[in-house]
Amino acid sequence: MADPKHHVVKPYLVTRRLQPENQETPIQFIDNDRIQTSLFYRRNHFSYPNLTYSNYFLPINGVVTTPLLISLHSILQLPSKTVEVVLECSGNKRSLFEPKVFGEQWGKGAISQGVWQGVPLRTLLEISGIKEAAKEVVVEGYDFGKRTDLENVFSYTRSLPLEKAMHPDTIIAYEYNKQPLSFKHGFPFRLIVPKWYGMASVKWIKQISVMASPFNGPFQKIDYMYYPNLENDDGAHPVTTINVNSTIQKPLDMARINTGKHVVKGIAWTGKGNITKVEISTDNGHTWSEAQVSDSKSSYKWVSWSYEWNAVEKGIFSIVSKATDSSGQTQPIKPYWNRNGYGYNAIDHIKVMVE
Repeated sequence: MADPKHHVVKPYLVTRRLQPENQETPIQFIDNDRIQTSLFYRRNHFSYPNLTYSNYFLPINGVVTTPLLISLHSILQLPSKTVEVVLECSGNKRSLFEPKVFGEQWGKGAISQGVWQGVPLRTLLEISGIKEAAKEVVVEGYDFGKRTDLENVFSYTRSLPLEKAMHPDTIIAYEYNKQPLSFKHGFPFRLIVPKWYGMASVKWIKQISVMASPFNGPFQKIDYMYYPNLENDDGAHPVTTINVNSTIQKPLDMARINTGKHVVKGIAWTGKGNITKVEISTDNGHTWSEAQVSDSKSSYKWVSWSYEWNAVEKGIFSIVSKATDSSGQTQPIKPYWNRNGYGYNAIDHIKVMVE
């Protein structure tokens, strides 16, 4: 008897670069809301760090009354918080920009989500005692290396405004989907910042510093900035909140399909409020119909949506999806072009041939 396992075909990560490792989730083949670790997208600026966990201690310093050097064991004993959060790389869909922009040429899969458990960053900051002068919280990762534009070696370091750092759902995570956080996704601790693009969720946390002045590291003030002009930095502003967005998962782009009924399905997400509506067009945006949207109680997750399309005629069809959120944001026809290619959120578009 043939082994049924031989007939199981599984999706794999889509490789964008090997050194450093950058791979995206095969989002077209995902049919659940919690991405398993092996299919969670990987975004790295440098090689993976070399760490020893047997004597791991996390320093918390800066403008605090009691600087801490807290052990891994002690952190695990603190009251925990669980949040189900989508993480989207700010460069997700970068390859779709026109004119093209330089950088990792992500398709639509630099996005994943699941359940994170950890200690609220607020808890650690309150234990250390934040002084009144505090303005930002800087989180440094153990990953480091050279950049192409600067001479020195830099660690991956980002800051959060104090208000965002103190939000009860901003956590120092040590578990993902009820399993210990994997090394490639930040073990033993990574920051999780709901509603912000993934660059804020620093992995392999080395130290946390509370500052009274703005942090000006290159991953804060050079990278992860919107530069709307090709020739100069006029109008530059930081990348923060996730834009309203959607992705068509099925049918596949450029697929051949037969006439008859087909389910158009996908996901939609936002960093402001909740998704309130997803509209579908099968005639390249000339007419629109509302898709059925799954009920989501969390504003941190994507929602699944579906639309039944009766493909009566043969020919080439452009299928388009457009999401709207509770803050009134709707996906634009064209993305906000910026020379680093961040925050792409134009209406999603695929083509199919009906035969």
